[in-house]
Order: sequence, then structure tokens, then C-alpha cells
Amino acid sequence: MTACKNEHEVPWGINRRRVVTINDGKPGERSVSMACMHCTDAPCAAVCPVSCFYTTADGVVLHSKDLCIGCGYCFYACPFGAPQYPKIGNFGSRGKMDKCTYCAGGPEADSTPAEYAKYGANRLAEGKLPICAEMCSTKSLLAGDGAIIAEIYKERVMKRGYGSGAWGWTTAYHEGIAV
Repeated sequence: MTACKNEHEVPWGINRRRVVTINDGKPGERSVSMACMHCTDAPCAAVCPVSCFYTTADGVVLHSKDLCIGCGYCFYACPFGAPQYPKIGNFGSRGKMDKCTYCAGGPEADSTPAEYAKYGANRLAEGKLPICAEMCSTKSLLAGDGAIIAEIYKERVMKRGYGSGAWGWTTAYHEGIAV
């Protein structure tokens, strides 16, 4: 969270990534990092009345702050709470939505001052990983090629397990996974 704020100069009150603690202070406490999941069929894009959301060739869901009218439909549609208002106030005074860009900038030309002012650094255009994944001290956040990430996850599951006591798919969704 701090890395994102520093890299993109995100205003106070906006958290493009936040940590949710489950069973706070109790045995089995877990912390889950939440941000935009860059959905294949993004509900935020489906409900936006001005079509300001779009998906890049890399599968990153971005939005245009120039088109956004701040209606908040995306906020209510997103199951992860990714789109956020930059200000607290009455409707119309809260500003245009902000969300995780996966460090991919916005619709402006790559790495321009205009893009940085609205969306922050475009690390993907520079050939870098998103700052959250690069700076994650526990290496819980991964970014990059899907096949490589799947292999890393598989190795972690084989080493750590995915049953009782291990946090993962089976704990979250009460389903089995084939390894």
C-alpha cells in the first residue's frame, strides 16, 4: 500500500490496494490484500453509463478519468471495492473514481506528465512489474506471465499444503483443487 502511494503519489484517503484482516486478534488471524482483480468480464465496465472502463491488450482493466462522471455505479458493482471516490461528500462533489491501474497508466500517451498526473507511473510501459508485486516483502503478490505464476503457486501448494490451517482456495471457497 505504501509503495503504491509513493510510486503514484496517490492522494490521502485513496487506497488502490488495502489489507483486510480476518479474525482480527483471534487464533487463525489472516490478512488478505485486496485490490482490483482486473476481471475478464469486469462488472464495473458493464454498469458504467459512459463506458469509461476498458481492457488493455495485457488484460488490465483501466478507466478514463476524462470520461468518468463520478456516478459510483462501478463502486457498487465491484465485488472487491476497487473503484473509490477521492473525496468524501455529497453526490457530485466526491470527484471522479480512482482505482488500481496495475501500474499500467491510463489512456494518455505512455509515460507522459499528463498520464502521471492522473494515473501515476506507467511501470508496465517501462518493462517493470507493478510496484505492489515488486515491493511485497512476503512475495505474496505476484505479477507477470500467467504460466510462471501458476508454476510458483503450484510449488507453494505442494510445499505448504492447501488443507486445514493453510490459507488458500479450499479455505476461502470450501472446494477442492486438483494439483
